[in-house]
Amino acid sequence: MANDPRAALDRLIAAFEAHYDAVVASQDSDSPAVVAAANTLMDAFDTYDDALFTGYGVDTPFDIYSDDDEEEDDDEDYEDEDDEEFEEV
Repeated sequence: MANDPRAALDRLIAAFEAHYDAVVASQDSDSPAVVAAANTLMDAFDTYDDALFTGYGVDTPFDIYSDDDEEEDDDEDYEDEDDEEFEEV
């Protein structure tokens, strides 16, 4: 198997630990170390998710959103609120 799920899980756990260590050391979410660790963590999660699905046909039980998705959700929330205001009048 090209992507071994167990090896991908080990890398994911190591990425979580490295992210935690970077956060504790800098205590600044914008520090280069925290940003780099966050990017590594995201990549490790994607690799694990892909390896798990490829190897076993199972998805992780998480919904992952990009920043674009969050902006779209925010827009929809505002639209829903506007619609509700008009319905109440």
